[in-house]
Amino acid sequence: MTELHARSSGDDLSAQPWRDVPREEAQWMRPHLPALVDAMVEGVLRHIPEYARPDDPVYIDVMRVAAEQGMGHFVQMIADPDASWQEVHQVFFDIGYGEAVEGRSLEHLQNALRIASRTAWRYLSREADRLKKPRELAISLAEVNFAYLDLLASAAAQGYARAREKAAGEREQRRGRLLSLLLSEPAAPQDIVAEQSNLAGWRLPERLAVIVLSPRPGSGGEGPAGLPPFLLSGLDKGRPCLVMPDPDRPGGADRLTATLRGWTGAVGPSVPADQAGVSLHWAHRTLDLMVAGRLGQAPAPAANGDARRTGALVHADRHMPDLLLQEGWTLAEAAVRRRLAPLTALGRQRGGRLAATMLECLRHGFNATDAAEALSVHPQTVRYRLARLHELFDYDIEDPALRLELMLLLPVWIRDTGQEDA
Repeated sequence: MTELHARSSGDDLSAQPWRDVPREEAQWMRPHLPALVDAMVEGVLRHIPEYARPDDPVYIDVMRVAAEQGMGHFVQMIADPDASWQEVHQVFFDIGYGEAVEGRSLEHLQNALRIASRTAWRYLSREADRLKKPRELAISLAEVNFAYLDLLASAAAQGYARAREKAAGEREQRRGRLLSLLLSEPAAPQDIVAEQSNLAGWRLPERLAVIVLSPRPGSGGEGPAGLPPFLLSGLDKGRPCLVMPDPDRPGGADRLTATLRGWTGAVGPSVPADQAGVSLHWAHRTLDLMVAGRLGQAPAPAANGDARRTGALVHADRHMPDLLLQEGWTLAEAAVRRRLAPLTALGRQRGGRLAATMLECLRHGFNATDAAEALSVHPQTVRYRLARLHELFDYDIEDPALRLELMLLLPVWIRDTGQEDA
């Protein structure tokens, strides 16, 4: 016992304090293990209500096995400091894993381990006093107890973390599967989509919108990090895409301003959940036009500027003329050759000025003052050009039945002749 006292009175704490306890001390502890296990289980059940399950004998059996394995190994480590940790580590790893699977935090398990550890130390200390063991032995047993508790808690935490990682991976796989179902063409059966939505833990909304982002160089196609859980995310045609539920609620896609800061993308129209593919299609088409520099300025309130340079989200439903023309561009060009031939005959410069004037007059209901303000010219200049336009065309350019067609065709003519700034 002199050797024990010498080692215990030092200032340094041993990383393996069970090596400081004489091996023969394990002999008097072993006969007490059954009673000690009973006391530990009783203490946990009394102090941790979440573990008191009288109608679940299997759960109580797990607690008992854990106490038996833990204390049995505790005593074995004193008898043989080089004994294997593998079996007891696996037991507590599995317990931590089970806590995560059942949806609990580690707090209850950590409290249970502390109560069981304190119960064990008090029991063994009383027995050591009864056997008139030296006081230094109780001190050493306390150090062993604390160190052993840390190791068991670590094993449980590892199991808990592993279960959480696995659950997160499975959840992401289910969310990815749900995204594929939502965006599939033709649309997947709604009962299958609803089932996958439940499995993924994602509430299926009545309406949604799809956001398609322009990939960043060197990103490997990865989208933004730190996305809120209400968004589904994945890839489509090599582009990051997001499904946003309830886009019509106040704020809409503006809720994502901070999350998507610096990203360039397009927001598809709000559609019923079973038409997500429609929103995806128009988001892609809008981004195509934006990347190609063929997207006109959106009407108020969407003042996006040059989204390619600054990074922004543009909304498909604010660029309907551009998108509709893009779908039928060849037909529009053919119509331009027929409807706007007089402008072409005037040449690029003169025709361009008249085309821009005609377009602004159409936009402003042929109000010369408003059109002049948009063109930054004198109203009399607009009136002169408008008279010239009436002379050029063999149809009434102010005919309401032709207004929509001309408003669609004039931007095509202007772009084809390179007069976008005319």
